[in-house]
Amino acid sequence: MTTKKRGRPRSFDRDTALAQATLLFWEHGYEGVSISDLTQAMGISPPSLYAAFGDKRTLFKEVVDRYGGTFGAFMGKALEEEGDARTGFARMLHEAAVSYTDPHHPAGCLVISAAMNYSAASADVEQELRERRAANVRAFEERLRGAEALGALPDGADARGLAVYFAAVVQGMSQQARDGASTAELERAAEYAMAVWPEPAP
Repeated sequence: MTTKKRGRPRSFDRDTALAQATLLFWEHGYEGVSISDLTQAMGISPPSLYAAFGDKRTLFKEVVDRYGGTFGAFMGKALEEEGDARTGFARMLHEAAVSYTDPHHPAGCLVISAAMNYSAASADVEQELRERRAANVRAFEERLRGAEALGALPDGADARGLAVYFAAVVQGMSQQARDGASTAELERAAEYAMAVWPEPAP
């Protein structure tokens, strides 16, 4: 009778490897990263990568999910944790300025920059990131409509327009950070951005 051999245990830490993949995609975008780049950065062989994460596309989806729950979580937290909507948006922009210029990781936002340049082969990746950004706009709009209902915005305030505006500010801050803007410069930009907040009539 033959005894079935157990599979060899993984010789790498999955979370560490995923963190390395996150940094690589964040820095170079989806198109700019090859399987060879990934295996070198993650310290694993191609068969180990495919066994643990699937193909490049599947790995990237896991990276984006991880990013949303770690580096990118500040946006949702700011809007959820602050009782006052204006304070929540101001905090979100301030934390974006800090996060996007943090020297411990690539500049800007992975979800905004990872598919700036894409080919027909990766159009689905670009579409998924676009949908995630659109979901942020919807979350902004929902928070703003809630503020209007509570009287923190004037009646008839353009919640959709403001949501698109704040999304544009966040995306612009991400690109400015990648272009070398400092934390202080982005914090000033955030202050200017908040100056458009419509105040309810006394």
